[in-house]
Order: sequence, then structure tokens, then C-alpha cells
Amino acid sequence: MTSSTPTPALRLIADPGPLGLAGFALTTFVLSIFNAGLLDSSLEPVVLPLALFYGGLVQLLAGMWELVKNNTFGALAFSSYGAFWMSFAAYVKFVVPGLPADTAHQATGVFLLAWTIFTLYMTVVTLKISVGLMSVFVPLSITFALLTVGAFAQAESVTHVAGFFGLLTAGTAWYNSFAGVLNQTWKRDVLPLGVRS
Repeated sequence: MTSSTPTPALRLIADPGPLGLAGFALTTFVLSIFNAGLLDSSLEPVVLPLALFYGGLVQLLAGMWELVKNNTFGALAFSSYGAFWMSFAAYVKFVVPGLPADTAHQATGVFLLAWTIFTLYMTVVTLKISVGLMSVFVPLSITFALLTVGAFAQAESVTHVAGFFGLLTAGTAWYNSFAGVLNQTWKRDVLPLGVRS
């Protein structure tokens, strides 16, 4: 009599991509409104609960579910940007108030520069995945790069331009989220994503 290892049952889970993209898009949209100078900056703290819970926690969970689906890119992207939003909320709420006023912009610049580097190499990966993801990551790279320059140079005009690229990023992320859930629900490609692999 030989022993055999039982085959694990196949676990089917919903696609976490549209959820992660929705959390990213909404939080990016709200912050970018303030970065673009479209609303009074004194209202900007409204971003923090979104950054903590929807952009942060929900994206982190989406990243963990992407691990279950064996999607390395999705797991890395959602987990990392979920952590970005949570760390952004903590940085603004707890760190910035204790920084020296004359050099705080340098700390913000370094924070943004690190995320620019990460976003740039993730953008390269999207070239193989889909046009839809490229449409999110290209403007996101530009957004982070401009925010970095704006922070280091203390150039509000550059930050405003970054805000508009952020709004574009949010729009394309929402499109990808909408297409993902719509195509899955209708069981056909209603909205194209230009999948390459």
C-alpha cells in the first residue's frame, strides 16, 4: 500500500484587481485635487482617512489576494501602494509636525523620490502586461517625479502640475477598475484593456 499526498482543493477567489485599482484611484483623485490647487489646502486632511483605509488597507488586502492568485505584479503593486498610502497618512499626521520647518521639504522630497524610483521600474513591467496598466503607470511616474521636484525645489507651481497628472492617473485607474468589473460581470470584453500577456 502506497501513501499519496492529497491534492489540495482548488480555491477560486474573485479578481482583486478592480478593488485595488478603485482604492488607489479614489484616494489619488482626492489628494490630487489639493495638489492641483483646486480646493483650499486647509481641507486636505480629508485625504488621511481615505489614505489609511481605502487607499491603504483595502489595497494591501488586494495585494494579499493577488498573492493567492499567483499574480506577482498585482501583489507587489497593490501591497506596495497600499503601504504607500498608509505611510503617507502616518507621515503627514505624526512625522511632519515634528520636522524642522526649514528642511522638512527635503524629507518629503526623499520620501517621494523613493516612490518615484519604485514606480518607474513598475512602469517598465507594465509594457509587457497591458496598455491599460501602462495608462495608469506612465502618468503615475510623471506625477511622482513632479511631486519630488516640487518638494525639493519648494515649487508650488510644479506641485500643481503634478496634481493634474495625478487626476489623469486616477481617471485611468478608475477606467481599469471599471473595465475589470464590467468585463467580468458581462463575461466578455466590453471595455478594452489591451492585454499583452
